[in-house]
Amino acid sequence: MPEGPELHLASHFVNEACRELVFGGCVEKSPVSRNPEVPFESSAYSISALARGKELRLTLSPLPGAQPPREPLALVFRFGMTGSFQLVPSDALPPHAHLRFYTAPPGPRLALCFVDIRRFGRWDLGGEWQPGRGPCVLLEYEQFRENVLRNLADKAFDRPICEALLDQRFFNGIGNYLRAEILYRLRIPPFEKARTVLEALQQRRPSPELTLSQKIRAKLQNPDLLELCHSVPKEVVQLGGKGYGSESGEEDFAAFRAWLQCYSAPGMSSLRDRHGRTIWFQGDPGPLAPKGGKSRKKKSQGAQQGPEDGVEVPPSPNKAPSRTQRAQRGLPKQTTAQVPEGTSLQQDPEAPPVPDKGKRRRRKATSGRHRTRKIKADTPSLEPEGTSAS
Repeated sequence: MPEGPELHLASHFVNEACRELVFGGCVEKSPVSRNPEVPFESSAYSISALARGKELRLTLSPLPGAQPPREPLALVFRFGMTGSFQLVPSDALPPHAHLRFYTAPPGPRLALCFVDIRRFGRWDLGGEWQPGRGPCVLLEYEQFRENVLRNLADKAFDRPICEALLDQRFFNGIGNYLRAEILYRLRIPPFEKARTVLEALQQRRPSPELTLSQKIRAKLQNPDLLELCHSVPKEVVQLGGKGYGSESGEEDFAAFRAWLQCYSAPGMSSLRDRHGRTIWFQGDPGPLAPKGGKSRKKKSQGAQQGPEDGVEVPPSPNKAPSRTQRAQRGLPKQTTAQVPEGTSLQQDPEAPPVPDKGKRRRRKATSGRHRTRKIKADTPSLEPEGTSAS
């Protein structure tokens, strides 16, 4: 799932790829997308991007003399589980390109596309950041730190630290893989009470006898949790590429995978938090670990893995997981419905809801023999519409 670093890398990509391009015409939306139409038309306009936490603002700015005369338009994107931007030839649109911006003639016609395989991503008109999100962990570190420490009385910090780290009111930009990496580096049990972990930071003050260079060195050598919430995402941005997700290209993904120390790594244990999200860790899970939850350890690459290992494997973009695999991973059923807009920021808002386990109804037998059940093949695609741009 794209997290803060992926949104920032996407903004860098858009700004670099579109720097010399002139776009023109209407903005085109896929008919299967339930996001709003974009009422924008201009004979010549530029595109720029800015990321903040887990959101990206795209600004369409008409060039001087463009027709019809109009004001710039901004859209704010949230990437959901599979959102990304791609620049492609207009006659070779990728599947699931749900919003398209076309370049103006002359020259080869290109399309900047918002691509979203699973359709959890959203865009909103107006350019306003989603209300309630805290300061960005990457770009607004001082405000982010102050916001957390000032609000430790909030009930969000009664919960385990692994769950509090997904609360976008305080940790805007932190997601599943980042929380695992941050807690692992500090050897903090994921199910330790969040307030217990963070209250100690209120009293942390560097010795006044230290010089500025000594204070900086001490901070770099012994960062606290909030400092790592800033520096660990920054490391991912510095890797370049597109960050998390095998669809970013094997070379990019290999570098990202080599950077990971904990998330889905061999030898690490995993548990599901109360929202159904898997947290990876090493050692004791902590006092607030879910009762009855069974910790599972991922085997090394050379060991044969079975269902009992509980390893989460991302589905192939071209093939949807079977119903059995969806049940094992806690994925939602195949559907074209969007995540409701009112999703709480108190958990990672792009995470799909965990389906409730229902009881299977047994059909009463009409005779002494059991009837043979026919098994239907799983639907091979998450999107039944077969258009190339859907």
